Amino acid sequence: MPRISDATLERLKNEVSVERLVASAGIELRKSGKDFIGACPFHDDGEPSLVVTTTKNLWHCFGCQCGGGPIDWVMKFEKVSFRRAVELLQADPSLAAQAAEPLKKSREQTGTVPVALDADDQDLLRQTVAYYHETLTATAEAQAYLKTRGLDHPELIAHFQLGYANRTLGVQLPEKTRKAGAEIRSRLEKLGLYRETGHEHFNGSLIVPVFDEHGNVTELYGRKVRSDLRKGTPLHLYLPGPHRGVWNAEALRGAKEVILCEALIDAMTFWCAGFHNVTAAYGIEGFTDDHVAAFKGNGIERVLIAYDCDEPGNRAAEKLAERLQAMGMDCYRIQFPHGMDANEYALKVTPA
Repeated sequence: MPRISDATLERLKNEVSVERLVASAGIELRKSGKDFIGACPFHDDGEPSLVVTTTKNLWHCFGCQCGGGPIDWVMKFEKVSFRRAVELLQADPSLAAQAAEPLKKSREQTGTVPVALDADDQDLLRQTVAYYHETLTATAEAQAYLKTRGLDHPELIAHFQLGYANRTLGVQLPEKTRKAGAEIRSRLEKLGLYRETGHEHFNGSLIVPVFDEHGNVTELYGRKVRSDLRKGTPLHLYLPGPHRGVWNAEALRGAKEVILCEALIDAMTFWCAGFHNVTAAYGIEGFTDDHVAAFKGNGIERVLIAYDCDEPGNRAAEKLAERLQAMGMDCYRIQFPHGMDANEYALKVTPA
């Protein structure tokens, strides 16, 4: 195994911003003198004890007494070896280049802010989806998650504009202390993309957008990609309010039969396996009036229900089958081994 050169290590230590690494991990940093402070993710930190010194590009926690530069952060946060940390930093260009503060200024000066400040709500949603899509294609962590789920399919990612939210959207916007920055954040909060706390709603999540026939964004689904989240952190997120729209609705046109999954991850699993006549509810209670209208409007005659093979999934499938049969549709159950869903089963069999 070749030795990592001193030049490579020196470049990573100098060019990868610790501030950006910490912020992209979902940790809120606030100014404290010349430094930034935030809650340390490596222990139960009641009082912020993590300090980021941007002038030296170093971090240190006074609570658990750990610290170092960008490589040390990746080793600790990702729980990987020194060599693997170097590989991750080299593979993810979004982590390199300038620190967060200079990046904000250059974005504003060059006019390349990812969302137009005067865009209407739908354009804001579409532009944010496009930014998240660009982020996914440049982020090793998100691509690694897709691979673990068997969804690292270039056509899937491009066709459905899958994305990744890693808290960098805010870095690209005008300063929140400026009028333009405050206004755009307020509008993003109204749409559900930001929270009242100022954090991105979908931070740390794979993003699956749902579009209508005109290309408008009707819903966003977020699935957390990390496994070491704090207890109680929800893994599944949506935009606020009732679910709207039907994922992969175009596949229903002209089809007489459709596969209906409980979750979008499962539906994408079928799609990657070549079954493109597939859509998903928003969970076991998430078969909406929009689904009913799409099924009826496209003349669907047969529904293959591919809900999870567990007690809640089985109950929901039976209840849904009765509802669909009352509307004149034939229903069949795709049966997985007990306790498994479509994605889990597909990962265990060859070919899926």
